Amino acid sequence: MARQVRAEHTRTTIITAAAELFDRQGYESTSLSDIVEHAHVTKGALYFHFAAKEDLAHAILELQSATSRRLARATEVRGSTSLEALMRLTFCIARMSAEDPVLRAGLRLATGGIRPRPPLSHPFTEWLDIVTARLLGAVKEADVHPDVDVDVVAHSLVCFFVGTRVVGRSRESVARQPRRTAEMWQLLIRGLVPVTRRARYLSLAARLEREIAPG
Repeated sequence: MARQVRAEHTRTTIITAAAELFDRQGYESTSLSDIVEHAHVTKGALYFHFAAKEDLAHAILELQSATSRRLARATEVRGSTSLEALMRLTFCIARMSAEDPVLRAGLRLATGGIRPRPPLSHPFTEWLDIVTARLLGAVKEADVHPDVDVDVVAHSLVCFFVGTRVVGRSRESVARQPRRTAEMWQLLIRGLVPVTRRARYLSLAARLEREIAPG
C-alpha cells in the first residue's frame, strides 16, 4: 500500500511538473529531460508512468476534462437558475486556472493543436456541450431571450472565454482572469438577458468576481 501511495505521488509530481513547463514554454519546446529535471525525479521513474511526452499531454487533458465535469456538477446548486449555474462555472474555471497549472496547461495544449485520444472529447467540444445545455435551460426559464440562436451564443461564449485567457496569458497576470470573466458577462448579459431580469445577473457577476478574486 505504501509503495502504491508513493507511486501515485510520483505520478502526480511528474504531471504537475509537465503542466508547469507546458504552460510556461509550450509543448513543443519542452523535453522529457526538462520534465525530469523540473520534477526532481529519475528518468526511470518518469518512464515507469509515461512512455512518451504524448502520454503526459493526454493525462493532463484527462484531468482537465474531469475537473470541468466536476465543476459543472458542483455549480448546479439547488434553487439556482441555469444561467446562474453557467456563470458560476465560468468564474470557478477562471479561479482554478489561476491556481492550477494543469488547467492552464490543458488550455495551452488544446489551443496548440494537441488532440486527446478517444474516447476523450476535445475540451472545446466538451465545453460547448455544457454551455449549450445551460443556455437551453436559461431560455426555458426566460432568463435569455427566446429568439436567440443557442448554438451561436454557445460558440461565441466559449470563444470569448478561451480567447480572453489566451490573449491574457502574454499580456497580464493570470490573477486578472476573474475581472476579465466579469467583463465578459457584463457584455453578454446586456445582449442576452431581458431588461426585467438584467439587474439580477449584472449584480451576480459582480458578486461572483468578489467571491473568487485572489486574496
